[in-house]
Amino acid sequence: MSLYQDYLQEIETRKEQGLSPKPIDGADLAQEIIAQIKDPANAHRADSLNHFIYNTLPGTTSAAGVKAEFLKEIILGQASVEEISTEFAFELLSHMKGGPSVRVLLDLTLGADAAIAGQAAEVLKTQVFLYEADTDRLEEAYKAGNKVAEDILQSYAQAEFFTKLPELDEEVKVVTYIAAEGDISTDLLSPGAEAHSRSDRELHGKCMITPEAQQEIEALKIKHPDARVMLIAEKGTMGVGSSRMSGVNNVALWTGKQASPYVPFVNYAPVVAGTNGISPIFLTTVGVTGGIGVDLKNWVRKVDEDGNPILNNDGNPILEQKYSVETGTVLTINTKTKKLYNEDGSEELVDMAGSFTPQKMEFMKAGGSYAIVFGKKLQTFAAETLGVEAPLVFAPSKEISHEGQGLTAVEKIFNTNARGATPGKVLHAGSDVRVKVNIVGSQDTTGLMTSQELEAMAATVISPSVDGAYQSGCHTASVWDKKAQANIPRLMKFMNDFGLITARDPQGEYHAMTDVIHKVLNDITVSDWDIIIGGDSHTRMSKGVAFGADSGTVALALATGEASMPIPESVKVTFKGNMADHMDFRDVVHATQAQMLEQHGDNVFQGRIIEVHIGTLMADQAFTFTDWTAEMKAKASICISNDDTLIASLELAKGRIQIMIDKGMDNEAATLQGLIDKADERIAQIRSGEKPALVPDENAKYFAEVVVDLDEIIEPMIADPDVHNADVSKRYTHDTIRPISFYNADKKVDLGFVGSCMVHKGDMKIVAQMLRNLEAANGKVEFNAPLVVAAPTYNIIDELKEEGDWEILQRYSGFEFDDMFPKAQARTEYENILYLERPGCNLCMGNQEKAAKGDTVLATSTRLFQGRVVADSPTKKGESLLGSTPVVVLSAILGRTPTLEEYKTAVEGIDLTKFAPPKQTPLDSRSVHF
Repeated sequence: MSLYQDYLQEIETRKEQGLSPKPIDGADLAQEIIAQIKDPANAHRADSLNHFIYNTLPGTTSAAGVKAEFLKEIILGQASVEEISTEFAFELLSHMKGGPSVRVLLDLTLGADAAIAGQAAEVLKTQVFLYEADTDRLEEAYKAGNKVAEDILQSYAQAEFFTKLPELDEEVKVVTYIAAEGDISTDLLSPGAEAHSRSDRELHGKCMITPEAQQEIEALKIKHPDARVMLIAEKGTMGVGSSRMSGVNNVALWTGKQASPYVPFVNYAPVVAGTNGISPIFLTTVGVTGGIGVDLKNWVRKVDEDGNPILNNDGNPILEQKYSVETGTVLTINTKTKKLYNEDGSEELVDMAGSFTPQKMEFMKAGGSYAIVFGKKLQTFAAETLGVEAPLVFAPSKEISHEGQGLTAVEKIFNTNARGATPGKVLHAGSDVRVKVNIVGSQDTTGLMTSQELEAMAATVISPSVDGAYQSGCHTASVWDKKAQANIPRLMKFMNDFGLITARDPQGEYHAMTDVIHKVLNDITVSDWDIIIGGDSHTRMSKGVAFGADSGTVALALATGEASMPIPESVKVTFKGNMADHMDFRDVVHATQAQMLEQHGDNVFQGRIIEVHIGTLMADQAFTFTDWTAEMKAKASICISNDDTLIASLELAKGRIQIMIDKGMDNEAATLQGLIDKADERIAQIRSGEKPALVPDENAKYFAEVVVDLDEIIEPMIADPDVHNADVSKRYTHDTIRPISFYNADKKVDLGFVGSCMVHKGDMKIVAQMLRNLEAANGKVEFNAPLVVAAPTYNIIDELKEEGDWEILQRYSGFEFDDMFPKAQARTEYENILYLERPGCNLCMGNQEKAAKGDTVLATSTRLFQGRVVADSPTKKGESLLGSTPVVVLSAILGRTPTLEEYKTAVEGIDLTKFAPPKQTPLDSRSVHF
């Protein structure tokens, strides 16, 4: 059977699902389609022509290569297709973005036919996705005296590919749609359970919110054809969580504009809004697609005559509505005045200056940020080649410098890694900066989208300036089902070929690793001055500064070795007092959130860097803090470490990188060995005093400071989703931190989960020692609720085996993972036993396995969003409560939350994760800026 016949069968299958034919990305199918187009008598000619024109993916897909070459044949007269004129062939090439299409355009531009060369040059002037192989050809032709090449370079130097684009409409009418009240998780827009379909945009679009919501959005579009639907988080923040690019893709699919008539299901320019604005990472992704993010501020605190907030019976401020955005409300955005108005523009509702910075407006004009990033590079290349000064076309980067003001840690890192900034100028928070990216991480449920983004921007190899990049397999580690079997090997091969270290070897020469990506990135980050970009909101390293990003920004970092963003403000967190013997460091993390809210009222962490002066805590343990900062809605976190502690953490990282090398995971570029060499260099710098561990300047300026009093932490704490709070905006946030005594030892626990990126080796040893203690006290340990345990890495399991801890875990387990026979189906029912699951994210992701519907889960993980770890049942809301490892283990054994005395007895003599503030306050301020 031919590939096309297979494709027809797939089309029929998709039709039953209400789907269009899947876009074509393979060369063999594309060639068969072209052969049918060439045959006038072929029964499938008309459909084949339609697939060729409207359903073939652009960029560097193999199908795009075949399509570009056939269009070239048509333009040169070597092939004739009645429906595709020379002009139409050029138009099709102009929509293919780069890679093969640019190569063909250059062939035609530099060819012998002057008329064709002129037409090709006009199209080429509109293209921005050129790489060195392309610009080298142009430069060589220019130096050889080619006038057409010179004309193109002059156009590039003037940035006509941008300046000739239409200006933004002055008025944008929007019609509101309230997607939910309270914070909207990206899980609502792109559920983790549907992660397998994210690269199939039309199919994945079916999962956004609900089918009913999709129908309502479609009805609004019909009723208001001149308005764009604005998706709203009422009384909350839009886009908290990790599924950012797929979430934005889905919103754009239902509410945005089609990017090209010849590329199916790729939309851009969504409009999203929230009473409390947009989550920072989600807002960045909106910018990637040229969309608009609106901070509505439509609910404000009610105040008394003295200006003090009026509180309700629960002690929370009462909110009053400043203006209504109920579904179906028509509003007007004015891009010139940068304000939101009512429908006829007579009443100003909110200032939108932050939504329309010069940079964001460029993204909107260009249809996304990629075109601007590549356009700037192209203009610089052309100007340098011609020996002229590039005119100021793009908005100049904002450079903020306060004379005499010191630098925070993040300001130092950004100044060190800045590219294109004014030489010698010291930049402070608020400055727009292009920065070098050292480490990049791609995870497996967004990786296929990243690979598509790389193909779309015509990238074929990782930027040589990136120190290391890793493709994980952890988000799909729980179940090796047909979806994973179809997607993961394909992803690993693409990324391995591109130049990443991959968890799975496409050749099968080393054991497939499912280690949690954040743990791997934490190890391969070997400098406290590094910048890390990762495709997950928990990309939060304990060395350097790490930013969770959408799959497109990850692709851009891989392709260019750069990222662009403003330098964020920082909040300084220090500690005082002493940590009680029975407390675990996870409780210090919870206490930081609680005490911050007590000290400041509002969440001062949101959208900022948390600069945590942790000093004496090793990288694995410190990561528990930085990891949690994603839930504090912080943009990122930086750990300030003592010299000796940092050296010890780097030595540990070196050992783990060496294990990866020993397993056979290094590549031809010896990336992993290069990281060890870099770690050695950094250790030598610290020891010699040449460049001590990163610390801020004493006169650095912070947005706020938080002092955590360890003496106040006297009992374990739990982050509670508070699912029955009368104020829906208070549900499923990470702001409700409660001591275990709140539950009076009668909160039923249906399942315990120890795992995710929040745990380290010490947590696994705590589980083992608690079992030993309880066995010694009671003769046997009985579980009154299931306990699921998933070590984050294979290294940890190997070390537990060597140290004798794995044996007792095995003894009490009713299930132990077997990599020779991984689970092919997700578990739907749990017994009251211990489950030893494969290293990876497991229940934290909720994309493969979940707890039973309506369960109350107590977990060490990070997510308490509705439906993530546990879905609701028809009679009971699922709850995902978050706590420390000892609390989770004891609660699973008891089947309920413990009393403080029960807890103290259970952990007596166990080496919990301890923390003592550095003796120097502040830390030694020795530092270097560059």
